[in-house]
Amino acid sequence: MTRLLLSSGLALFAVAASAQEFKLGSTVTDFPLQTLTGQPASYASLKGKVTVVAFISVQCPISNDYNERMEALYRDYSSKGVKFIFVNANASEPAAEVATHAKSAGFSFPVYKDQGNAAADKFGAQVTPETFVMNEAGVVLYHGAIDNARNPARVTAKGLHDALEAVLNGKAVPQAETKAFGCTIKRVRRSS
Repeated sequence: MTRLLLSSGLALFAVAASAQEFKLGSTVTDFPLQTLTGQPASYASLKGKVTVVAFISVQCPISNDYNERMEALYRDYSSKGVKFIFVNANASEPAAEVATHAKSAGFSFPVYKDQGNAAADKFGAQVTPETFVMNEAGVVLYHGAIDNARNPARVTAKGLHDALEAVLNGKAVPQAETKAFGCTIKRVRRSS
């Protein structure tokens, strides 16, 4: 049974990884999202000169450990022109639950649903939280963690912050990829 679950999990990971279009250095094309009230939205309508796509979760304790840090990043950098697209791709978390969570967490930013994991698959996103930074041309310049520790007191590297500072100042991102960690994205089951 354990082998079956492990091989099923590896197969799903392989499928998700093989579908990845938006890799470090590649250009992000448009993809669909939905507002939490079911209205259509898209990357093209939400992006800016610098754009962060962040995959987050309602139920993941690691993602929730980052709620205040995500809010602080949003406040600090949206005033500098950075556009943030917070995405919930978990099939197990309906839009109403995401809306309730966003309100209780005090998010001042919108959260979008990724129906059918289209965006998560294109980015190859596997966990929450996991972030991607694109420039005005849509080129992925950073992929990885917000920082390197669940406990804010133990943070020694701020990957997302450093990437944003570099991109905003026209410099190369010092570490373009860091290891994102968190809970796996609960994808829609696909029929074989």
